[in-house]
Amino acid sequence: MKVYNLCCGQGHRFEGWFSSEEDSRAQLEQQSIACPVCDSRAIGRVPSAPRLNLSQGGAPVDPSAIQAKLMTLLRQAVARSEDVGERFAEEARRMHYEEAPGRAIRGTSTAEEFAELVEEGIDVLPLPAMLDPKQTLQ
Repeated sequence: MKVYNLCCGQGHRFEGWFSSEEDSRAQLEQQSIACPVCDSRAIGRVPSAPRLNLSQGGAPVDPSAIQAKLMTLLRQAVARSEDVGERFAEEARRMHYEEAPGRAIRGTSTAEEFAELVEEGIDVLPLPAMLDPKQTLQ
């Protein structure tokens, strides 16, 4: 088993587990690996530092366990939010300006709408499409 540090074009780093060096090369060339954060298929290997456990008595931190926990928490947050679809920017503004009750929402917006929300001081967070409960997760 080969474990490599990978990075997408957006700078999101994650681990990839492969059966061999050839398997990793083939999957990277075929773009069959997707970033778990943004779903980009432009993935490359990045240098990895040796693991040094210098702590006294504490258990070493397992990055893959942290990533798995984070994905679980993100999926739970998505499941507990209301899907407002293409009305996302409009509904986020209504909530921000207290014209609608505050609640957890999700939906779609253009890059321009997203930038405008940020400029207005409205807290928004892009989520990868893989967290959409309507999609089948692999």
